[in-house]
Amino acid sequence: MNGNPVTFLPADVDRVLARASERAGGLDDFGDGPVREALTVLFASLTNEANLNAQGAAMLDEKIVAQLVNRLVIEDYCRRYPEIKAQTIDDPLVIVGLPRTGTTLLQRTLAVDPRFHSAAWWETRYPAPLPDEAVTDPARRIGLARGEVETMVRFIPQILAIHPLDAMLADEEFMLMEHSFMCAMDSYVNVPSYTAWLDRQDQTPVYQYLKTMLQFLQWQKRQRGVAPAQRWLLKTPQHLHTLELLFRVFPKAKVVLTHRDPVKTIPSMASMAHTLWQMYADAPDAREVGAQWNTRMARAIHHAMDVRAAMPADRFLDVRFEDTVSNPLGVVEAIYRFAGMTLDDAARTAMQSWLAGNGREKRASHDYRLEQYGLSEAQLTRDYAAYRARHVAV
Repeated sequence: MNGNPVTFLPADVDRVLARASERAGGLDDFGDGPVREALTVLFASLTNEANLNAQGAAMLDEKIVAQLVNRLVIEDYCRRYPEIKAQTIDDPLVIVGLPRTGTTLLQRTLAVDPRFHSAAWWETRYPAPLPDEAVTDPARRIGLARGEVETMVRFIPQILAIHPLDAMLADEEFMLMEHSFMCAMDSYVNVPSYTAWLDRQDQTPVYQYLKTMLQFLQWQKRQRGVAPAQRWLLKTPQHLHTLELLFRVFPKAKVVLTHRDPVKTIPSMASMAHTLWQMYADAPDAREVGAQWNTRMARAIHHAMDVRAAMPADRFLDVRFEDTVSNPLGVVEAIYRFAGMTLDDAARTAMQSWLAGNGREKRASHDYRLEQYGLSEAQLTRDYAAYRARHVAV
């Protein structure tokens, strides 16, 4: 950036698009979707509301440019290799629930079975080959991802108690969805105007582009000699907001809904968001984090309940957090039955071994207080009353 401070004025959108094109060797096709409009709204919100510090602005600038470069490279690969868009992905098994409900433990346990394709953290961070990098050898991408995870853990060690980051393990497709620029940027910074704009948009392009990225990752796996899998394994709480679109784009998807008392999950999730906000902004208001995320998650969980009520019951499986913790293999067996798959001895043994070394008890405790985030047990009980009545044993 030649020492100049990073700005996010709406007029800077052209600068960022041009930098991405230059970095991608002159490629200029960013693919379908309202990329420019989304960035224009986002930049205005970053400028007026996010209170970014210099480090945060530089980090976001690099993040956005890198994601734009990924889009350019992916579009170029899809043009040169039409078989990428022909990859079949219509029946993923998708784990969906509020954050802190055991979704990561379930995903990583199931991902041990090679009959599932999943995206490791390095693949969600670096889905496209780097310049002069062969598709068959992603060693540079893996190395960069590992370095970034190590840096994050060094600067915010408490993140491991919140989310067990590992560049090589299965993780959320959220970072893939971010490439649409129509995703929850408020995970990182305070951008209420952008979030309000996003809530008014048809977010079908998010899922259409997610499918393209999964097709590209699947094609890359095959180029690397990874055996074809039976289906994809996905996981992110983000789907609670737009569950109907998940089914629209992946018509045979089956969804595992994870449940835990929001009185325990919402403040923990606010703690994680506040931790991330502190990477980008000076003195972010913890109470503002709590208010925003509680409001959005309450709306998301009730929206998901409505979508679920309108669909065939056999598209969903309910899983209680307490069961995942106390009897993970029993929950896994139920998931296999739900998915119409057989849990063979090899997969069971591999999962038992993985759980023995990676159970929740291996992680440090995550300490937080409701009051830090302007929340109270009475408020959360009220805000999630319908959900708790149906899915939480109280």
